[in-house]
Amino acid sequence: MTENPQTLYQQALTQGYAADPAQAQAVTALQGCFEALEQGHPTQGVYLWGPVGRGKTWLMDQFHRCLRTPSRRQHFHHFMAWVHQRLFQLNGTADPLQALGRELGGQIRVLCLDELFVNDIADAIILGRLFQVLFDQGVVIVATSNQPPDQLYRDGFNRQRFIPAIAAIEHHMRVLAVAGMQDHRLHPGAERQRYWVAEAGKASVLGEVFRKLCADDPGSDQPLVIGTRQVQVVRRSEQAIWCRFADLCEQPLAAMEFMALCDRFRSILVQGVPALGGEQRAGRIARGTEDGATRVEAGERELPALSAKDDAVRRFIALVDECYDRRVALYLEAQVPLEALYTQGYLAFPYQRTLSRLREMQLQRFA
Repeated sequence: MTENPQTLYQQALTQGYAADPAQAQAVTALQGCFEALEQGHPTQGVYLWGPVGRGKTWLMDQFHRCLRTPSRRQHFHHFMAWVHQRLFQLNGTADPLQALGRELGGQIRVLCLDELFVNDIADAIILGRLFQVLFDQGVVIVATSNQPPDQLYRDGFNRQRFIPAIAAIEHHMRVLAVAGMQDHRLHPGAERQRYWVAEAGKASVLGEVFRKLCADDPGSDQPLVIGTRQVQVVRRSEQAIWCRFADLCEQPLAAMEFMALCDRFRSILVQGVPALGGEQRAGRIARGTEDGATRVEAGERELPALSAKDDAVRRFIALVDECYDRRVALYLEAQVPLEALYTQGYLAFPYQRTLSRLREMQLQRFA
């Protein structure tokens, strides 16, 4: 019998997966979307939102696994990186977003996007137009997010330019809350420590971790060149790279650089992670992860109050997301316990997902 979302969910339940009414409702919606696609009928997409760890990504992946129509499944950060690259290549085209949407619509019937989260005005403008073109092309979008559509880009500058995209999402996608009481990431599993609190006056524990990971390879302390960037390292080998937090997250690195790190290394070690939270303060805002060192004046715009390390925190969140999605082992040595790493600040909401992922990374089953 052909696999479908409903049968895969029932199989998981028989194998000990915890039953969850909110997930069951989501499965019903995904099953309906799947059946319509199989029969060649028009159908709404599905937008699954809710707290971290409720199984949204797992449900979407089961749906994608069953598809026999042309489809594409990407983490939202990867998708937007591809969009920006493709728009650059289409420079000079009369309407590059229209061209991109039509191109993608000619290639796929279904687009699955994981962890949709909009916090950049450029992405908000691009996404609003691109989604509308894709919907017009008949592309069915299935997405997961920690926020309902009407909360996307909630405090963003020029948010009114994203409102049409929200309306399009709500019209073309069935919006469902997956907000059960269980965090499915925290099901019992053997622990494997990948997070330590540094002890004053003692050598970093990551030295021994690096030696065990690299066996007979002593590695090198030569900087690593990634694209146009040069990253200082403590040590690196073919298997692992060991860096200081300041050299990874307090430098103008982009999500693309973190993708390249995960392409090249199976383990990433980060030393000197400071307490990341802090009191929010008014001021200027960085223009995104990739150019956090370049700030722009706000003029009369009302911008959110930021904490001193929020630029670095954005990059840290991007690094954790990339390691998690690619199953790259991330070893951290910090100044404070995991639960105290980021306790207050403007990024407290997106950091909830990061904390949940860091907890899961402490389990043997992760990597």
